[in-house]
Amino acid sequence: MKTTEENIQKQKALDKKQGVDKNPKSGRSNQTKPKIYNDIKVEKEDVKNNVTVVVGAKGKKRKNDSSTEKEIASVEKVVDIQIPSTLKKLLVDDWEFINEQDKFVKLPRSPNVDEILKEYLEYRSKKDDMMADSDKEILNGLRCYFDRALPIILLYSKERKQYCESVKKDVSPSCIYGAEHLLRLFVKLPELLRYVHIEEEVLTCLQEKFHDFLKFLEKKHSSFFVSSYAGSIKSED
Repeated sequence: MKTTEENIQKQKALDKKQGVDKNPKSGRSNQTKPKIYNDIKVEKEDVKNNVTVVVGAKGKKRKNDSSTEKEIASVEKVVDIQIPSTLKKLLVDDWEFINEQDKFVKLPRSPNVDEILKEYLEYRSKKDDMMADSDKEILNGLRCYFDRALPIILLYSKERKQYCESVKKDVSPSCIYGAEHLLRLFVKLPELLRYVHIEEEVLTCLQEKFHDFLKFLEKKHSSFFVSSYAGSIKSED
């Protein structure tokens, strides 16, 4: 349209009509729906198309989405990782050494997390003749989770100074730390996976792999875990 006074007035009237619609029943103005509403609709469609769920998530049912909600509800559950009793005792000892006796694990550890995962890979390969690509991806995922989670949620406050002194730039924690800190990751995994969109079938597979790996740690605990901690550390608090 040409820029004329008449056309400008028409444009203003059109903008006003699109922005505010009168409700004939209430007489109140209803503003146009914000962009976030469209984003929610898109997210809901993604859930329908990809059949993905948030582990442990809870949502309210809606009339128009009853089938989707039922589908999601059927696969909602918290990740369950059963830690063997032998490893549970090691976790308790680990806490007491650090928090009550002010002792720590001497770094770098041998074997470290990378070497433990590699040994487990060889163990599974011999047992199953051929290791599936998905199994290798799971182990790589564990390594990545460990490297990222260690400085944030896997260290006690008394260990942070040791971390800063031991983990230099461009060095992965999985090359420095060992089974003691790797075991702590499995305590935190249910909480971490709670925020991941994951299918029930994949979740079941993950739990089986995690349990098998923990059995391997239990079997090799005498060679993977230190029997006593050394040195003394002071809390930064």
